[in-house]
Amino acid sequence: MAFGVEELRVLRRALALALHPRTASAEDVQDCLRLADSLDEAMCEGARLRAFLVADLARYRDALPGTAAGYLALLEEALGAGYRPNPDDLAALRALRGNPTAAALLDRCQRLAEQDVRARLARGTARRAAPAVPASRTRLLALPGGLSAASGGSGGALVGAPAEASAEQPEKPAPPAKKPAEKPGPVPADPKPSRPIPTPGEVFPRRKPAPPPPANPPQQLAAG
Repeated sequence: MAFGVEELRVLRRALALALHPRTASAEDVQDCLRLADSLDEAMCEGARLRAFLVADLARYRDALPGTAAGYLALLEEALGAGYRPNPDDLAALRALRGNPTAAALLDRCQRLAEQDVRARLARGTARRAAPAVPASRTRLLALPGGLSAASGGSGGALVGAPAEASAEQPEKPAPPAKKPAEKPGPVPADPKPSRPIPTPGEVFPRRKPAPPPPANPPQQLAAG
């Protein structure tokens, strides 16, 4: 990708703004936006051209050995554009190793394939060597926000620490500890009444027996 004179000037101003922050003028902002759009368009166009080139390379490879000259030229152009050879390309070049151009491309493609294999092995080794944090040692930290904050509460979302722990269900509240059964205390005695309770004799006094009627006076016999 090549930059023109005007594009280089815009790029220089953008780098100056990045190194020495200051208020950018409206003209600088517009120029930077236009440069960014041009870069995006160029990258998209490069991806499209690379896709067409790879498709042509596959067609020439399928038509070997009659298309050996065109296939070798397309393969060299594709490698310059960042293409990584696949096993089919290596097999085709081994079949054409009698051609000096094919032999040179075979050595180049083998080196690229070895570099890709080593890079994949290094990534796999680094991934396996990364210590896994057990779930029992993951501490939960409360962060502001979450469902309760959205509903107006004061709670927070729970996330795991370290950051890879992802994600993340709210922690269940621990059940309340059972209180030990209290021993029954002594039963309080009945409170004494402030006034004495009357006895049945006082409530229902016994009636005095009625006096017996007087006896009839003795009749005197009349003297005859």
